[in-house]
Amino acid sequence: MAHFTPALFDFLEELAANNRRDWFQANKQRYRADVQDPLLQFVTDFEDPLESISPHMVADARRSGGSIFRIYRDVRFSKDKTPYKTNAGVHFRHEAGRDVHGPGLYLHLEPGMVFAGAGIWRPNAATAGKIREAIVEDPDAWLRIVDEPDFASTFTLEGESLKRAPRGFDPHHPLIDYLKLKSFVATTSFSEEETCAPDFIDLYTDTCRVAAPFTGFLTTALGLAW
Repeated sequence: MAHFTPALFDFLEELAANNRRDWFQANKQRYRADVQDPLLQFVTDFEDPLESISPHMVADARRSGGSIFRIYRDVRFSKDKTPYKTNAGVHFRHEAGRDVHGPGLYLHLEPGMVFAGAGIWRPNAATAGKIREAIVEDPDAWLRIVDEPDFASTFTLEGESLKRAPRGFDPHHPLIDYLKLKSFVATTSFSEEETCAPDFIDLYTDTCRVAAPFTGFLTTALGLAW
């Protein structure tokens, strides 16, 4: 049986057109049935496959505070005051916890845009420095990972780059384009049809396995167990 159905995307599309508290409250049971509950079941069913990829990554099937992102937006510092996110997301974090800037695995569900992500988005300066140092210390290992045919044909490295070489790193280093990355994130897309298929969790698992060396490199660069 499929975890996700077109009803998930229908709800999110309608939410985008009616991003108000009164509409959401009137449709909250739909949100639970079509979005949140399927996500919770997906997280639960991904626990064993995730452990086989890395026993130190966590699938936490709680409605709040676990692997599922909240539907509520943080509008405190945003000009956009719409109260709800119009996408659903799942983040499988390292067991060290959310206070450690460790890499993770991500699934993003949004009408017209479904993708898997692996790595770490916008790490702080100390965390980014450790990753860059690991690349410099073993450039061959890094290149074996990012140039590996399955990885290179599946994933794209995303995110902005620094205009100049990061402080303390040779601007002429042969891997300077990697060292200038602000994020170390690889993504790959799925169609809504693939996402709603009964075997999507297998496809997602296989995709995460392809990303495992990349995510493992980042994790161990931070001194965390993979």
